[in-house]
Amino acid sequence: MKPSSLTVAVCQMTSSDDVEANLMQMENLLERIPDSAGVRAAFFPENALYTRLIEGEKIVGVEIHDEILRALAVIAKKRRLHLHLTTPVRLEHHVYNASLHINDLGEVSPSYQKMHLFDIALVNGPSVRESDSFRHGSGLKILEIDGWKFGQSICYDVRFAELYATYARQGVDAILVPSAFLVRTGEAHWEVLLRARAIESQAYVLAPAQAGVHHGRHGGMRETYGHSLIVDPWGTVQARLTERGPAVALHTLQSDEIEKVRRQIPMKDHRRLPVSF
Repeated sequence: MKPSSLTVAVCQMTSSDDVEANLMQMENLLERIPDSAGVRAAFFPENALYTRLIEGEKIVGVEIHDEILRALAVIAKKRRLHLHLTTPVRLEHHVYNASLHINDLGEVSPSYQKMHLFDIALVNGPSVRESDSFRHGSGLKILEIDGWKFGQSICYDVRFAELYATYARQGVDAILVPSAFLVRTGEAHWEVLLRARAIESQAYVLAPAQAGVHHGRHGGMRETYGHSLIVDPWGTVQARLTERGPAVALHTLQSDEIEKVRRQIPMKDHRRLPVSF
């Protein structure tokens, strides 16, 4: 039976192209979560274990049995805690921008591959072609933790409402949006998109982000927007990380808050357009 509440942690990072340093940062963030808080799941941002900071540098991607993931699995098992992280992952000879789930038994599994890849050119800003390095994911995926259903997405996915309409039809309790928004687009669109996704899905939104200035081992630099958020099903921001670096926010999700919103505005009874993938 699904518990009526679930306490979670949203972990903000300033990752680099140094995988070992990023692992240490993740471990330090997990140490900030007290056992007494009763946290059942910790969520990390996009590019958690590797952020490319020199354009054109080859992205290899971790594999499911890599030692770096075994180190996190040991922590998950010891703390009886679910971990969710997003990073370049090699699956079946292809590299994906993907999320991984490490359950509280220390078992590692791929849980979602980013569907919408970030191929953009900002006026007076950077050009980015994510599809030069990554393969497109093939479909949406729901992750279940203690009976709670999490609809998964990654960063640029947040701009495609049809993805979340499908999750809403499947009655997810929360939506995950691990991200690494650039400053310019973050200032313009980050919060409004996340709050809209919570309102239209009538679900919590958990959005761990990369934040601050990232420096590469051999040069290269990038700045990300941060402002990791937890938004409730009414669209109210319940937690916001304003630090320009690593930080943690805890929040207890409440099923009665979800049901209260859905009773007041019964959108599932009013939908008229079909959504299919």
